Amino acid sequence: MIIDHEKLELLSKATEPGQSELNSILKEASKGRGLGLEEAASLLAIKDADKLGELFKAAGELKERVFGKRIVLFAPLYLSNYCTNGCTYCGFRAQNRDMARRALTIDEAVAEAKALEEMGFKRVLLVTGEDPRWGLDYIAGAVRAIYEKTGMRIVHVNAPPMDTDSLKELKAAGAGVYQAFQETYHRPTYELMHPSGRKKDYDYRLSVMDRAMEAGFGDVGIGALLGLYDYRFDSLASIAHSLHLFKTFGAHAHTISIPRLRPAEAGLNEVPWRLSDDELKKVVAVFRLSVPSAGIVASTRESAPFRSELIKIGATQLSAASKTNPGGYKGEQTLEQFSTNDHRSLQEVVRSVVDEGLLPSLCTTCYRVGRTGHDFTDKAMAGEMEKFCQANAVLTLKEYLLDYCVNGSKEAVNKAIDAGLKEVKDEGAINEGLKEVKDEGLKKVIIERLKELDEGKRDLYF
Repeated sequence: MIIDHEKLELLSKATEPGQSELNSILKEASKGRGLGLEEAASLLAIKDADKLGELFKAAGELKERVFGKRIVLFAPLYLSNYCTNGCTYCGFRAQNRDMARRALTIDEAVAEAKALEEMGFKRVLLVTGEDPRWGLDYIAGAVRAIYEKTGMRIVHVNAPPMDTDSLKELKAAGAGVYQAFQETYHRPTYELMHPSGRKKDYDYRLSVMDRAMEAGFGDVGIGALLGLYDYRFDSLASIAHSLHLFKTFGAHAHTISIPRLRPAEAGLNEVPWRLSDDELKKVVAVFRLSVPSAGIVASTRESAPFRSELIKIGATQLSAASKTNPGGYKGEQTLEQFSTNDHRSLQEVVRSVVDEGLLPSLCTTCYRVGRTGHDFTDKAMAGEMEKFCQANAVLTLKEYLLDYCVNGSKEAVNKAIDAGLKEVKDEGAINEGLKEVKDEGLKKVIIERLKELDEGKRDLYF
């Protein structure tokens, strides 16, 4: 993977498209096959309010055609805040010597996962700082233990870059998605922000997704920490990274995260390249149109009202009830990686998504049935994932209703399930136009499985 800095710097200074050019780009985007860097750069240059409205509308419509109304919910679980890197923006940086450090034992990690399970979560993302004392064996051990001792159905991992053999071991332990963020793709800024530690090696970090896919990870998650450098450059570089993975391995990045730089204890006091809410919305919409198969992840760095806006224009995954410190779900007050801006419980987020007319999903199916990598990318870009996403969202929401939902939200969730059933349909390829043909056979099976859930069965899926 090589980042063409000269090309991306030029594209990041693209001028706003005229109406005719915008119409042409959005028409191409509506086919659901993605966009090239030039088209993405034109969209990122939009400033006119009416044109932004057209962009957001197109992205929201494409999201529903690819994934339906479902919004996936998950939680991060921080294992350790020990770190040997010197990232200037991060609360975990090694130079914060006076801060309380904590690495969970495997049993404590299991206890944190159980606390999340008791809230209703079925997927978890393990996160850890970079310190060889808590490296591969520790992370893989936590993955295995959480599967063995909790009801978590999929465990994803956000961990420091590793060599191919280590990534193979991590995959063998059962990790689903492997996630590592480049932070910024702009090499001079990267070197300035990462003055010490193994993370100082720009190229080793950039190439980790290739190693992960070579190690057997069909699904990988990428992202830039927006605000370290010009958001247009880093957004285009993220798209270029996904295009590289697609060309090399046949699969786009499974997720693209959109973290916006937030204050951290003893970290940066000012955001070097601050971006507005409208600019972040533009990033989400452009990612959706450029990489239609990717999950766009909006974290609790953003406020609750703003995240409600993002899920209408292309974001498909939300973290909920997040704690960014080890032991946080059991009430420990240890060093956080960053401050959060949405402190709602899972139930509150579920209710909010329902109130927006969308469908909360706790689905973990694709990772467990092998619908990953190039198969997932192909199905999503051919318009074949919507029916699976919609159906599995209905089933997992019903399970949540039965096992975790308390009075006050049950009626709203029941209405969402009924609405979700109405949305189940069988659609052909996006680029041939959506055919609104109701699949009564699929709906009948879903209704049968809802009855099975009422009778006590669990973990039903398509």
